[in-house]
Amino acid sequence: MPYDPATSEPRWQAAWDEAGSFRAVRDERPKYYVLEMFPYPSGRIHMGHVRNYTMGDVVARFKRAQGFSVLHPMGWDAFGMPAENAAMESGGHPRDWTYANIATMKEQLKPLGLSLDWSREFATCDDDYVAQQQALFLDMLEAGLVTRKQATVNWDPVDMTVLANEQVIDGKGWRSNAPVERRELTQWFFRISDYSDELLEALDGLEGWPEKVRLMQANWIGRSRGLQFRFDTVGAPEGFETIEVYTTRPDTLLGANFVAISPDHPLAKKLAEGDPRLIAFAEEARKTGTSEEAIETGEKLGLDTGLKVRHPLDPSWELPVWVANFVLMDYGTGALFGSPGHDQRDHDFSRKYGLPIRATFGELGMDTAAADALVADGPFVPPKTDRVTYVRGFAGPTEMTGGDAVDHAIAFAEKQGWGEGVTKYRLRDWGISRQRYWGCPIPVVHCHACGTVPEARERLPVLLPLDVSFDRAGNPLDRHPTWAATTCPRCGADARRETDTMDTFVDSSWYYARFTAPHAATPTDPAEADYWMNVDQYIGGIEHAILHLLYSRFFARAMVKTGHLPESASEPFDALFTQGMVTHEIYLTRDERGRPVYHLPESVTDGRLADGTAVEVIPSAKMSKSKKNVVDPVDIVTRLGADTARWFMLSDSPPERDVEWTAAGAEAANRFLARVWRLADEAKEGGDDPELIRAAHRAIAEVTKTIEGFAFNRAVAKIYELANTVSRSNAGGEARREVLRIMARLMAPMVPHLAEEVWAKAGGEGLVVDAPWPEADPALLADDDVTLPVQVNGKRRGEVRVPKTMSPAEIEAMVLADDSVGRFLDGRTPKKVVVVPGRIVNVVV
Repeated sequence: MPYDPATSEPRWQAAWDEAGSFRAVRDERPKYYVLEMFPYPSGRIHMGHVRNYTMGDVVARFKRAQGFSVLHPMGWDAFGMPAENAAMESGGHPRDWTYANIATMKEQLKPLGLSLDWSREFATCDDDYVAQQQALFLDMLEAGLVTRKQATVNWDPVDMTVLANEQVIDGKGWRSNAPVERRELTQWFFRISDYSDELLEALDGLEGWPEKVRLMQANWIGRSRGLQFRFDTVGAPEGFETIEVYTTRPDTLLGANFVAISPDHPLAKKLAEGDPRLIAFAEEARKTGTSEEAIETGEKLGLDTGLKVRHPLDPSWELPVWVANFVLMDYGTGALFGSPGHDQRDHDFSRKYGLPIRATFGELGMDTAAADALVADGPFVPPKTDRVTYVRGFAGPTEMTGGDAVDHAIAFAEKQGWGEGVTKYRLRDWGISRQRYWGCPIPVVHCHACGTVPEARERLPVLLPLDVSFDRAGNPLDRHPTWAATTCPRCGADARRETDTMDTFVDSSWYYARFTAPHAATPTDPAEADYWMNVDQYIGGIEHAILHLLYSRFFARAMVKTGHLPESASEPFDALFTQGMVTHEIYLTRDERGRPVYHLPESVTDGRLADGTAVEVIPSAKMSKSKKNVVDPVDIVTRLGADTARWFMLSDSPPERDVEWTAAGAEAANRFLARVWRLADEAKEGGDDPELIRAAHRAIAEVTKTIEGFAFNRAVAKIYELANTVSRSNAGGEARREVLRIMARLMAPMVPHLAEEVWAKAGGEGLVVDAPWPEADPALLADDDVTLPVQVNGKRRGEVRVPKTMSPAEIEAMVLADDSVGRFLDGRTPKKVVVVPGRIVNVVV
């Protein structure tokens, strides 16, 4: 009978469930915690999910076989704007949409045979998870890790909510794709910037993380050493006698030609009181987001205030003060000086408004006409001016460059008493306030008498009202007739709830800790957290390198400080693996106007549609519904089985690289698995085969090493090789069954259902999922033989296995006597046989 995964796979899954094979237990065994980034319940799993969770499952099953108590949980990142958008479109409720999608996706994931402990499942919108997250917020507030302040924020005019800088992509909202604007709002913040130095320094210890991710985080935290000082103003309103700036390039101060302040700078606001032009300019500037991308890519605009400042190195040297749209109040001091000879942005701005360009490096006295080419670095050369008498020695000797010149300039300013060297970070506090409904409510109330007051713990959780309307944009909580009305926990007077909800990245920043005790009455259970933490292996996409992973590292520290995690869990993920994407060819034709018309893979055969029309093919493109190159995992599992999908995902490409799904590749994987089943199913008579046993133990050593090194495709290749060896061997009886049992255990992490079939047919006791990982016999790994490929007229036609000590003459005789070589000789006498010892045999006819 042929192998039938539709019958076999559900049977083994039921057996695992009945045995409770994957329930995580805290006991005397060493633990291993493997976790994949949990999914958003969009309603359908995709091939990226299959690849991600298959990789984690290989690790989980492998470690369980090695004797570890394994925690491999699953949950759902369930709050967020998509659910609200769906409710607005359908007239339904985000809660119903979310839980219906969870049920659907769970039903789609189950047939994959993942070794998940479903008893620990939760969704971040569950009442219990909300309660513990709110308790955690109150603990962090009490510990001084939360603050509320007015700030310039990114406002998404479509989703009608605030976005963190990390959620602004190319100046647009990460979900709505709408151009982001600046607004001043009072917001709740987590004080992640307090941990800037610690988060940066600890990156060096994350040896199990990809170097690329560590570098991305280091750049985002952005530590810099610079000079902070004040310009004295000329003609400014009372109270604005100075403008403070911070610069990482004080060595370019002699090239300064303007000072720019943010439209939200207190001085700009004061000047705007009597200047309609400045009011209009500030309103226009706020249409640009606060992200670095928005600032760098947007047009640089400014307005001359008419004020001047005195250069700190020469009081007679006055610079104009501009309000500029590329200066943000939340970065540095909200003011900067322009040095257009050494900064592209300053250079573009100066040329746009006709400001003089000076340079402190390069040719002596470089002027506007000669400064088109920026000089980023070089020997210090003072400008051709009498002012040099005031600043002799400012940037050091003429041969001083780069960081040395910066350090010298800082030391000079400190010695003269007009500036000080400071260390700053690019990382800003994490604004978590979101003006939307479907999120975790922030557990505070606003009282006229007491101000902003934490909610009483005994009144948690603060749950969302279900009777809300999405008939118009904005936060439904703000217009709900009763939900926000409450009493003050402190004085009992009438008060109003906070209607902002938490950024959904809060939900995913501590879920790994909750999985250690998902039903505890506190955010964590100390004993469980102490046993299971840290996550030994975390798996997910590199697109989360900054947002999720940085926030999670901060949260772990916050949970240590508030007593919810042990000190050893300050860094929550010991090892991180970022997998590649799953891609597929795109098939398209063109309409009469030349516009692309996309076609589903199943509509294309041999490069043509059913009517014979040839299609254009774009290879290895990210799967996209709009491009119709999406493959449905449910369909693949139904037609070919879960093991086929798993095997293909592991075999086709190194896991850190993209893998291109092809129908031919999936069919080839399916044929190989059917072949393995036949090897186990057929009875074969014969004796022992020491070489087969030796091959099996070499496979044990190689597969063990490659799984530990996340080289799953190489592990697959070794199992292919072992299957070929079994197929060629004349071994039978118990000798053959022994090798098949070894092969079943080696395959079990990757294709667990087929492995159970092979194990059972080969006489294995119980379930293979409970069998220990095989150990290679060192004595059988020593190899006294070598396999030599045999070429006939330059083409590989076979191979021979010979003792390493065999002479070339003996090898030649063995090759010429080999039947597989003889077929290609066809009775002819070779002109020449060249034996390269240990390498190859060439037969020339």
